[in-house]
Amino acid sequence: MAARLHQFRSKAVQVSNFVSKHGCAYYKELLEKNKQHIVQPPTIEKCQELSKQLFYTRLASIPGRCESFWKELDAMKRIGRNRNDLTVEDAGIAALFGLEMYAWFCVGEIIGRGFTFTGYYV
Repeated sequence: MAARLHQFRSKAVQVSNFVSKHGCAYYKELLEKNKQHIVQPPTIEKCQELSKQLFYTRLASIPGRCESFWKELDAMKRIGRNRNDLTVEDAGIAALFGLEMYAWFCVGEIIGRGFTFTGYYV
């Protein structure tokens, strides 16, 4: 345990040294590359305005998302009704999709537990 802590500390020192030497240059380069996305003047009021715009834009997109959901649900119902026309390829794709969804669920659970496989810290 002590060896791992020492290894972690040495990595943290390396990262800190790298950031202190190259962080400012990286920051300036990043801002220069993306200056077309920066709103002038960069004030708190402008940030609050953009935050409100993002919120209401997302809110306005809900009807389109609901419409897409109902279309997808109708397509699934059609597939369920026409099970006899289902090919092995379609069934395989659906099974792989379900397996991928389950894998992402497991990854989320592991992250939520603090990157442990056995359970929550109590």
